[in-house]
Amino acid sequence: MAAMVKRFPFWFFVGFLSCVVMATVVAAEDGSTHIDTGDTAWVLMSAAMVLLMTPGLAFFYGGLVRRKNVLSVLMQCFMILCLITLQWVLFGYSLAFGPDAAGRGFIGNLDWFGLKGVGLDPNPDYAATIPHQAFMIFQAMFAVITPALILGAFAERMKFGAFCAFSLLWATFVYDPVCHWVWGVGGMLRQSGALDFAGGTVVHINAGVAALATALVLGKRQGYPDTMSPPHNLPFAVLGAGLLWFGWFGFNAGSALGAGAVATNAFVVTHVATAAAGLTWALMDWIINTRPTVLGMITGAVAGLVAITPAAGFVNAVGAIWIGIGSAFFCYLMVTFVKTKLGYDDSLDAFGVHGIGGIWGALATGLFATTAVNGAGANGLFHGNPGLLLVQAKAVTLTMVYSFFATYILLKIVNAVAGLRPTTQEERIGLDLTQHREAAYTLLE
Repeated sequence: MAAMVKRFPFWFFVGFLSCVVMATVVAAEDGSTHIDTGDTAWVLMSAAMVLLMTPGLAFFYGGLVRRKNVLSVLMQCFMILCLITLQWVLFGYSLAFGPDAAGRGFIGNLDWFGLKGVGLDPNPDYAATIPHQAFMIFQAMFAVITPALILGAFAERMKFGAFCAFSLLWATFVYDPVCHWVWGVGGMLRQSGALDFAGGTVVHINAGVAALATALVLGKRQGYPDTMSPPHNLPFAVLGAGLLWFGWFGFNAGSALGAGAVATNAFVVTHVATAAAGLTWALMDWIINTRPTVLGMITGAVAGLVAITPAAGFVNAVGAIWIGIGSAFFCYLMVTFVKTKLGYDDSLDAFGVHGIGGIWGALATGLFATTAVNGAGANGLFHGNPGLLLVQAKAVTLTMVYSFFATYILLKIVNAVAGLRPTTQEERIGLDLTQHREAAYTLLE
């Protein structure tokens, strides 16, 4: 008896350790969470890469406008980076990913206002191996770049104050609800089985259709199309496209929310589809216009990035090649022929590339998706499940209709309150000087 008493601390320690092990096993079986440092590092790095896409977009768009408006584009992109970040932290994240309001799958409630309850422990509903705040900040970068894409449609002709008001309203009443539909727990498109791995619907169709609505409401630029100048700095645009291509690996592969097989597949197919699209656009330029162009190749590459976004976690490399080829073909037709026939002024082809590319990518997911890549996804038409294509088509249609009409209403409200366009004289001088009192270039005689 005395010997057992002396050995009590040892047996107590063994018993305690056994209880801890058993509790860990039971917790794992019950679906509890733990932080994986590798997954967390990958998601945080991916968030930084997606952040870089907004300055990349600034250079891409900035190089394509006239010299007198380049700073206005850069300023708009950086203002969105600041403005939407704060909106996201205060209430945007709660509206997009918070508990479903009224149980209808339309929008989240405000339970997570100011990141209340969004701490450093994982949230198993969204990502079980990374801190909840890591998921939140990764998604914040998506919320930032989406309204920035729209400015490609109205570049050179919206007042800066109106731009700020519209961007804040659009993020709140268009982006956040659509994000909840597709990715939020209880979201109606998520419940229907629609697949959108990294934002083909949430980001590109949503922003692309909003861009079309904006171009129609604002009207054409002065002198369009007869006296428009070519892009003032194509090297800027190439730099921007390169930054976008790099950052897009975080956009797509980061959406796996872990460093594993699905992230690897998303990384590979993102690159493959982009290469296929850039090459296809250059070949079409070569055949139709007798010369391949730098602008055409980088536009094709961006179209490929857009189209592979919803499919990145669900298709293999061969499917990615076809998605890239299709994106270049459809976007080229829209930008080169259809837009000219219809006569609207989408300044930098935000709808022609992001809208059309996103629509093709979402539908192509319904064609090429395979559970051999991701068991959490579904098979598409070419793998024996035509129903997925119908689900994708419904998601595309609903997003297009909502985004167009909601954007149209918001633009009319802002125009009634503050006015959207600068004066004719201000547009002639350029928005850099009239909106910001700065010039991008100093010319010495």
